Amino acid sequence: MNRPPIQLIDSEADMLANLAISVEQRLPQVSELLLDEIARAEVRRAGDIPRDVVIMGTTVEFVSDSTGQHRTVQLVLPQDEDISNGRISILTPVGAGLIGLREGQSIMWPDRGGREHRISILRVDQTTVTA
Repeated sequence: MNRPPIQLIDSEADMLANLAISVEQRLPQVSELLLDEIARAEVRRAGDIPRDVVIMGTTVEFVSDSTGQHRTVQLVLPQDEDISNGRISILTPVGAGLIGLREGQSIMWPDRGGREHRISILRVDQTTVTA
């Protein structure tokens, strides 16, 4: 499967790898997807990540090409997840698929049922990221 290039912050990559490994037994699909993304990412210092890249805490607007549904969500750690307020966990299939993408990029990505959908990034807002 040909996926677009992605970028991760070095400290986030390490933290996300540890998180993915910690849920390997409970969430094997998401753990594997996230570890695969981390392994293929270009890992950079925080100051070298462009402002249009999805990082933890980013608010991102995307569209599922198969359904046409537009969503705007904030990508968060599992303990901060709150679907009703638009905060989705990195440990969901869509959360793992969004990390590292840039505005304008698309990725073929499985949903919880394993069906592939194209997710296209429309807008990235890093101003919601807290240090």
